[in-house]
Amino acid sequence: MPSKSSARLAALTVAAVCSAASTVVFTSPAHADSVRIHDIQGTTRMSPYAGQQVTDVAGIVTGVRTYGSSRGFWIQDPAPDANPATSEGVFVFTSSVPKVTVGDAVTVSGTVSEYVPGGTSSGNQALTEITRPTVTVVSTGNAVPAATVVSARSVPNAYAPAGDASANGSVNALPLRPSKYALDHYESLEGMNVQVSDARVVTATDPYAELWVTVKPQENRNRRGGTVYGSYEAQNTGRLQIQSLGSTADFPVANVGDTLTGTTAGPLDYNQFGGYTLVANQIGTLRSADLARETTERQKKGELAVATYNVENLDPADATFEEHAAAIVHNLQSPDIVSLEEIQDNNGATNDGTVAADRTVTKLIDAIVAAGGPTYDWRSIDPVNNADGGEPGGNIRQVFLFDPERVSFTDRAGGDATTATGVTKDHGKAALTVSPGRIDPANAAWDSSRKPLAGEFVFRGRTVFVIANHFNSKGGDQGLTAQYQPPVRSSETQRHQQAALVNAFVKDILAKQKNADVVTLGDINDFEFSGTARILEGDGELWSAIKSLPKSERYTYDYQGNSQVLDQILVSPSIRRGCDFEYDSVHINAEFHDQISDHDPQVLRFQP
Repeated sequence: MPSKSSARLAALTVAAVCSAASTVVFTSPAHADSVRIHDIQGTTRMSPYAGQQVTDVAGIVTGVRTYGSSRGFWIQDPAPDANPATSEGVFVFTSSVPKVTVGDAVTVSGTVSEYVPGGTSSGNQALTEITRPTVTVVSTGNAVPAATVVSARSVPNAYAPAGDASANGSVNALPLRPSKYALDHYESLEGMNVQVSDARVVTATDPYAELWVTVKPQENRNRRGGTVYGSYEAQNTGRLQIQSLGSTADFPVANVGDTLTGTTAGPLDYNQFGGYTLVANQIGTLRSADLARETTERQKKGELAVATYNVENLDPADATFEEHAAAIVHNLQSPDIVSLEEIQDNNGATNDGTVAADRTVTKLIDAIVAAGGPTYDWRSIDPVNNADGGEPGGNIRQVFLFDPERVSFTDRAGGDATTATGVTKDHGKAALTVSPGRIDPANAAWDSSRKPLAGEFVFRGRTVFVIANHFNSKGGDQGLTAQYQPPVRSSETQRHQQAALVNAFVKDILAKQKNADVVTLGDINDFEFSGTARILEGDGELWSAIKSLPKSERYTYDYQGNSQVLDQILVSPSIRRGCDFEYDSVHINAEFHDQISDHDPQVLRFQP
């Protein structure tokens, strides 16, 4: 394809595209209302022809989608203009299986539409399409326009322009500056045939035959091949989703750190689940990096090992108990205390009022014993039916597992789903009024969300307070590729309220015993640099111990090419000040296509 930066031939009336099979000639528009693809795409995210009829739009078919709810095909003008902001490709939405093939030269008449994947409430950008089309095949077997290379050199380091304040932060009407902003660069290629070469995988293949690569090999790279998300200002602009335009049966099954060698090419789409996506009709060859699952060190005799592990909606019908047990015994080295998140009730998603989870927990404990681990004891509190969010009928909750040979649990009766535990003073030391107990469960901050589970443990004669959390999820937040920049993170409002309540509870413990050992842990559903983490840490009452790791090692989850922190273990000053602790994010799930959970467990070892 000729360069978009080449001098425009204003008098161009004919452009020939030749192949061994045929020759097609594009001529000046025969009708006054005929336009070229770059005219339709325009220099902003919204087409100047949106809602209008267009006639005899000419192009070469570069890809055909025959499946799903978005059937259609892409066409590209082989004679580009000189404006790098205007795309030369566009999607033609047919709704039924298209009657064209790659290499067809076609003319299309129809209505220009701005389709928002996920609906306008999602905040996503719009995808320019031609809908209700009338398609004429002019010739077949033509050469497809050469793919534009997307690379470290082509993609800017800056992610997106600040949105227009007068338009609620939308970037839709702003002129595209593809040499300055990554999102503008990708938008300027929307619908065009693009390619990446020797691209490293930064999110493993998922069940929908999708993966993420980076075209910037050194951008915030960690030692295992991922791309670390370290701040709201560092968005990792080289990330790009890859899907297959053909059969998913041959789609590469990749882990983080693997490479798609050679060329991966196809039209650049924009979808609801990840934004800009290369829909590949040519996929590179997978080269494995042989990524191995990690194993943490075993705690010493005088060390207490505390872990958090989100086991992703575990219920008795699941087939992953043996794998979870092996992970706890071998990869986590049988921690003394394990906070489990997303333990479902005894019949999983069956929505019949069941809330008990004793079968779920017992099945996991038995599997741990079979794997060579200790016979854990456990404590938890059953929730009110369907009151804690998650999968309807699943009644997820946090559960403490603990090794009774190493640690004891201090039971104080009275805890249930609606009773709040408090803090009192007993013989000059802090004590819970109810153990296990829930923190302020009636507070609106916990509506449709998991309530924190607090418990008292004793290790070698010293009390350790452990608070297991599973904060409100990020569901409903706008994506990083949203039309609103910066994206609105609406879900964090509730997490901020939750963090404030937990911090206040810890502050109450420390007010009654300044040197109390407090561990607050779980699926915080927010980053270590987030406002949620700052509120939870407060004025030094807690500190997120994952920050003891180098920045490149801080991640527990992998989402859309960003290795990021969602799971945290926070400690009180008595634990942090001693500096006699070790923190390990044990990477066994998030980077792998065959993960048994989407979260990596975290382990803290310290001497109380």
